[in-house]
Amino acid sequence: MNRAPTGRREHRSFGEAIVLERTFTAPIDDVWAAVTEPERLERWIGTWTGDPTSGHVLFRMTAEGSDTPEETVHIEECTPPHLLRARIQMVEQPDQEWHWELLLSHEASTTRLTFVQSVAGDVPVRGVGPGWEYYLDRLVAALSGQDVAAIDFERDYHPAMSDHYRDLFA
Repeated sequence: MNRAPTGRREHRSFGEAIVLERTFTAPIDDVWAAVTEPERLERWIGTWTGDPTSGHVLFRMTAEGSDTPEETVHIEECTPPHLLRARIQMVEQPDQEWHWELLLSHEASTTRLTFVQSVAGDVPVRGVGPGWEYYLDRLVAALSGQDVAAIDFERDYHPAMSDHYRDLFA
């Protein structure tokens, strides 16, 4: 399948960011559950453990293999089913901090998800951009009952979309 990159560059309160959107023919509560409930999240990207009311959880991207480290996700704002803002301290790059925003809106019979990630510092946008395209397409597949495993990162996302993201942030 020949996929085109959809991400754009925007300035947010935390700095420069990659912004991607996906639209679902699903109720907003269903999309919210798919991005916040551990068992639903695991279908397309990973899982989390801990108590979110403490202000943080441990998140592990299971779609990348069993040796992927857990990352501490600090929940900065959570307003179900519309907004989740988080900050992630990277285990493999302790001086690296990523900001994520998930914004959901619903109109008529569609739900729009807007995903935002900071790209300040040494964030490798050539890999991060295609990575989020891949994961969000897996979310689309999971919510529509398609085979998530049929989505191929190396064939359709990386390196195919890398230049788009490099040029976007050049």
